[in-house]
Amino acid sequence: MMNSFSRKKSASNAKERLQLVLVHDRTDLTSEQLESLKDDLIKAISQYIEIDPDAVRIELEWDGRSQRLVADIPLRSAARHRAG
Repeated sequence: MMNSFSRKKSASNAKERLQLVLVHDRTDLTSEQLESLKDDLIKAISQYIEIDPDAVRIELEWDGRSQRLVADIPLRSAARHRAG
């Protein structure tokens, strides 16, 4: 039996996949390129600060005629990591 947490995570994953499909329809980015961008952002930011990679949300928003890349990246800690 699926518990409430599993349903919420499933719904969240489905919502994120749908957003990726919508982004693909509105831009020249493929869903694979957007996922790759997300992975690269996670990797780069993780060198400097501890984040929750499973909770990262990347989306494109429309602002009139322009687009904006919006990243919601929850921080786990304010302690900085040394690049190395």
